[in-house]
Amino acid sequence: MSEIRIAWSPGEARIAVMQNDRLEDYALWRPGKPDGYGDLHLVRVTAAASAMGGAFVTLADGAEGFLTGEHQPGDLIRARITRSPQGGKGLRLKPVKGEVSGQEPTLLAQGPTSLEALAERYPQADILVDSPALTAKLSPALRPRLRRVPKAFDDTTASLCEALADSAADLSHGLRATITPTPALTAIDLDDPSPDRRPQTAQFSANQAAFPALAREIRLRNLSGAIVVDPAGVSPRKRPALVPALRAALEGDPMRPQALGATALGLLEIVRTRGRPPLHELLRSPHGTGLNALRQILSQYASATPPPALTLQAAIPVIRALEKDSSALAAFADTYGKPLQLALNPNYPTDYWTVTS
Repeated sequence: MSEIRIAWSPGEARIAVMQNDRLEDYALWRPGKPDGYGDLHLVRVTAAASAMGGAFVTLADGAEGFLTGEHQPGDLIRARITRSPQGGKGLRLKPVKGEVSGQEPTLLAQGPTSLEALAERYPQADILVDSPALTAKLSPALRPRLRRVPKAFDDTTASLCEALADSAADLSHGLRATITPTPALTAIDLDDPSPDRRPQTAQFSANQAAFPALAREIRLRNLSGAIVVDPAGVSPRKRPALVPALRAALEGDPMRPQALGATALGLLEIVRTRGRPPLHELLRSPHGTGLNALRQILSQYASATPPPALTLQAAIPVIRALEKDSSALAAFADTYGKPLQLALNPNYPTDYWTVTS
């Protein structure tokens, strides 16, 4: 039986779907900065872009997006967000039928959170939570499935989730994947640390056997858009024969990835629908760096009695992101017993921070 385990820290819920000691699904939920995926809006068309198959629109909060279909400037359209902002690209919407009431852009309804989406995907799974503060934020529909536990993430779960922040992943049959996101695509290099010990025919079979684990990494990390895979130790002319095994491994992914084939260079092409931001963007963003700092500071000073006054120094984008997430800062103060002071340090890179008492 699967379990949805939620480890709560100020501003962020880390959600792991576990079956025994296997990580089946993973997501982050940040209530103070919703990703907007699935939200229903009334948007205003600002410019037609017929050559691109759509139009540019403005939302109620001033955000801009791209709406598919033919529309005229000034039109008010009901539309749902189908892709959150990511990879340097803005949000994308599609029209939704229905009566248009109102004169200005409006948020009509919020879409399901990442937690609600996983709860729907695993309807029989209990939801394990370790924080009463989180319980208050959950949808009433989920509360019958809740189980309070002292610690939602055991050591195994925590280790599996932390490994997703690494750019490398161990696959089956001794292969290893190195994952490199770029603005245009995600490149995945499969490598065999001991190629001399394996004959050519075994290399082909090893790649096939590693594809289910690779597909699982793609899903857990929510890698989306164009993905190219460089198989390990297989000559380019034989690589097209790997495509059926890759296609089979991708089945069952709710984002419906497709294995398109092999390029002339022997790279295997995958396309996976973009929806919510990929995990690496969430973790490496200024907001992600700030929330990680809050979690680590609480862990470091959890036993301090009385709690000392603390100041977090970080790069300007990190501090600004935390200032915009007032609920995360309030949750930190409630948990720690004192508010956290924030200090800008323009000399710090965005992935670095310090705390002083």
